[in-house]
Amino acid sequence: MAFVFSSAFRKRRLIVPFLNAVRGMSSSGGPTPPFTTLSVSRPVDTVTHVEICRPEKRNAMNKAFWLEMIDCFNQIAEDSECRVVVFSGAGKLFTSGIDLMGMASDILQPEGDDTARISWNLRRTIAKYQETFTVIEKCPKPVIVAVHGACIGGGVDLITACDIRLCTQDAWFQVKEVDIGLAADVGTLQRLPRVIGSRSLVNELAFTARKMHADEAKSCGLVSHVFPDKEAMMAGALEMAGEIASKSPVAVQGTKINLIYSRDHSVADSLDYMSTWNMSMLQTQDLMKSAQAQMEKKSLKEIIFSKL
Repeated sequence: MAFVFSSAFRKRRLIVPFLNAVRGMSSSGGPTPPFTTLSVSRPVDTVTHVEICRPEKRNAMNKAFWLEMIDCFNQIAEDSECRVVVFSGAGKLFTSGIDLMGMASDILQPEGDDTARISWNLRRTIAKYQETFTVIEKCPKPVIVAVHGACIGGGVDLITACDIRLCTQDAWFQVKEVDIGLAADVGTLQRLPRVIGSRSLVNELAFTARKMHADEAKSCGLVSHVFPDKEAMMAGALEMAGEIASKSPVAVQGTKINLIYSRDHSVADSLDYMSTWNMSMLQTQDLMKSAQAQMEKKSLKEIIFSKL
């Protein structure tokens, strides 16, 4: 069943807590120390907001960003207070992609005394950058990404590693790498075909580097909702995050882990993994609490689930 936003949201008359939370997601304070490229906040209990915070550089991904993303999401994965993550970009657009000037030395001048050693070091560097977005998949907390304006190059690598994608009407997406003389190497070519399903469309986007606008992104399944503007999108993302966070973290995180496992394995292997997973996870108190709430016609938001 598709997620349905509340009537209050659809009419743009959100309740005060949601409005205050959305305003609290602003990046006006700049990056959150010790990070220099990310702003991290807790707009509401159990929901963490992570924002690329280099608006003056169009949120270009510099060296610090690639390392800080790994540290940030490793911390979130271990944070028992957090149940859902909302990811967005500060300023006028989501991201312009890789910071070519800042990354030139790693890409164009790799270290090594000969071809073998240069290649070995370059492979190590690429693998390190791949981990920047793979860490989003490894994090057991669902990640909702909210895209406004441009989402270019590395931005597509990032969003395809997220669990739920939302965008504004002015958003556009571009697999830009062929225009700068390389094949995308940190996730787009591996994840995008699994996200939108059409191999022909994926090939077209990757070979031509053309822009895909919001309506096409919605129709092909890259995003699940399109909003009129960023404020509405962030409110919608927060409402969705709150709905997910109200449910059993054992159930939600187990669902994410098994969805990703089943994507990469056969049905038979995935069913076997699922039975092994649930032989212990079914022994949670959350199951009885959730069932009782259903019988008593209570909202899960009234139920207190233990931290995980």
